Amino acid sequence: MKCPSSAISLLTKSLFSTCHFASILVKEALFDHILFHLQRQGINKKMVKNMKNETKNEQRDNVAAIGIGAMIVFIALILVAAVAAAVIIQTAEKLQQNAQTTGQDTTDAMAARVSVIGIIVGSGAGELDITFELAPGSDDVPTGDIEWAIVCAAGTDQDDFLETTATHQIGLAVGADPIAAGQTYTTTITTNNCGPAANAEHTILFVAGTGGQTYEVLNYGGDITAGAVVI
Repeated sequence: MKCPSSAISLLTKSLFSTCHFASILVKEALFDHILFHLQRQGINKKMVKNMKNETKNEQRDNVAAIGIGAMIVFIALILVAAVAAAVIIQTAEKLQQNAQTTGQDTTDAMAARVSVIGIIVGSGAGELDITFELAPGSDDVPTGDIEWAIVCAAGTDQDDFLETTATHQIGLAVGADPIAAGQTYTTTITTNNCGPAANAEHTILFVAGTGGQTYEVLNYGGDITAGAVVI
């Protein structure tokens, strides 16, 4: 961090005042020596006394100027230290905010996530029955914010749980919205391009709002009748 130009100027003035004071002391010593010889030669004592008083007054003025200069330098150093402290505090606060934001984003990504318990072949054409729950610590997620996609050789299928058939909590017949953590739900999705196929593997992806993603592999065996376990 650069030192302010005003502080440099004050330091320069203080050094100049110190040097000037030293020169005054030398002049005073020479002046006393001259006065001593003048007194020996019979010069008026009153005149000599006045000259001494003037010299002392000048010396006091110089000492006062040096003291004021030192005080100004001290104040300048305090101001520089205050600026440095403010910069350090501001940097620390910014780092703390970045750390909190990163931690919150990581928590959201890990918590708001669909945990698949099981998937079986549904009773209708191209249907899959999914049993799932939200990861522990997740906030409630509306069914419309939970999206799914299946990727296969024939293409892709995608939708959200709001458009699926009767997403509901296990043990309850009514639909569920939003989805809450700590409860188990079931829903039925309908595929068009990536329906159940014997001895095939499809990839299914779930995304819960702004949270994390869940990947699962649908392993179809030779039996793809209703109730066949895929996961």
